[in-house]
Amino acid sequence: MPLSEIIVLAVCLSLDAFAVALAAGASGRAQGGRAEFRISFHFGLFQFAMPIIGWIAANSIREYIESIDHWLACGLLWFVGIRMIAAREDDEVRRERNGDPSKGMSLVALSVATSIDALAIGVSLAFLGTQIIWPSCVIGLTTASFSLAGMRLGGTLSGRYGDWMTRIGGAVLLVIGARIVYVHLYG
Repeated sequence: MPLSEIIVLAVCLSLDAFAVALAAGASGRAQGGRAEFRISFHFGLFQFAMPIIGWIAANSIREYIESIDHWLACGLLWFVGIRMIAAREDDEVRRERNGDPSKGMSLVALSVATSIDALAIGVSLAFLGTQIIWPSCVIGLTTASFSLAGMRLGGTLSGRYGDWMTRIGGAVLLVIGARIVYVHLYG
């Protein structure tokens, strides 16, 4: 997978973490350098680990599904992309606003919630025969950076653009999924 596609994928995966970090920063309940570090570190760590977990799981069954792997990769990307486009702030995020989202189980729950899509991406990358460590590192570092930026920009942008950024990321994943099928079918 070319570096340019890895970067686009990493940015798309980072947008939901960015939106959650934006909301956390805007809430006023997670302030200061420690809160910024906790959120950006954990979001980045989970986004790094989840593709590896998905990749390992998918490689264990790869030989059985090789003939349809491009369709599965496209389907997973489209599933994540459509979910991102249709996303609304869910009850979990609203509940987390009542406490400090950068601590304890709130932080773990938000880290898992924002990285589930990265698990599906790891499965997709395994079906494409892509190595996983380099993309996972790029995804994790990009997510940590976006999360830090989200925390810092929270009060300014969250009410206006948070949902739109997530939707744009979802649309890009749809395009990447369509490209995978196109390249497989038409070379």
